[in-house]
Amino acid sequence: MAVHMVKCVKFGKELPGLDEPPWPGELGQRIYDNVSQDAWKLWLEHLKMLINEYRLAPATLEAQEIIAQQMEQFFFGEGAALPPGYVPPPRKKG
Repeated sequence: MAVHMVKCVKFGKELPGLDEPPWPGELGQRIYDNVSQDAWKLWLEHLKMLINEYRLAPATLEAQEIIAQQMEQFFFGEGAALPPGYVPPPRKKG
């Protein structure tokens, strides 16, 4: 099976994309079409911080709306692309 390749909005280059839209509706389709697996991993780390910071209950409609807004901003908002030469911080051991 061929790997789904996308021109990643975060990294600005061709990378393997997600296996399926990760969110319902048009936003999920845009992410599927424009976001790489690597960028999605960055989002999941960012999402953990959001959930903790805002004490979101992801099962609630209110939280899902906040998550969708943040997701759209993260991938498609102003300044969404990473600076050229961006290197993610090293993961903490432990």
